[in-house]
Amino acid sequence: MISDKLGHFLDIPLGPVAKRIPLSPNVLTIIGFLITVLAAFIIPYNIILGGIVILIGGLFDMFDGIVARIGGKTTKFGAFLDSVLDRYSDAFLFLAIAWYLAEKGNHIGAYISLGTLVGAFLISYARARAEGLGKSCHTGIMERPERIILLAFAAITGWVVPILWIMLVLTHITVAQRVYHVWRVMKR
Repeated sequence: MISDKLGHFLDIPLGPVAKRIPLSPNVLTIIGFLITVLAAFIIPYNIILGGIVILIGGLFDMFDGIVARIGGKTTKFGAFLDSVLDRYSDAFLFLAIAWYLAEKGNHIGAYISLGTLVGAFLISYARARAEGLGKSCHTGIMERPERIILLAFAAITGWVVPILWIMLVLTHITVAQRVYHVWRVMKR
């Protein structure tokens, strides 16, 4: 949804900054991934700090694409690497949140986090499968940027379980939206 609305809107204002970054987009992707893994290890012990680190990792995740587009360095492998590491990042973050909640004795919250992780993976799988069938599938209300922003917000504010409930519902609605979209497109 954010990607649909903003798309590459930030390319122009952040272009001058992106041109100064001496690192390749793939290196930025890997750094962002490692920062997100660090956030996942911090979350069970200090959820607020973990939320802040999620945002820092998210900045790298945003800049890798901008640097690639502005510098004319987009590659199919770069897109593939970004997608794979995004899935690992999602797994680390939702597992860390589940661990945090389980340690607090909130096992239902831990299960909600795991259910949201399943939804996040299915969102990605639905898109990849549709594209494998030659159909574009960029629809849905809970794509990765929304998940990262909401996870960071949940961690920083402490409203983890209420936000996870929202994410659980919206991730699975997004999967349904993608299934419906592909069905409609293929029916034509």
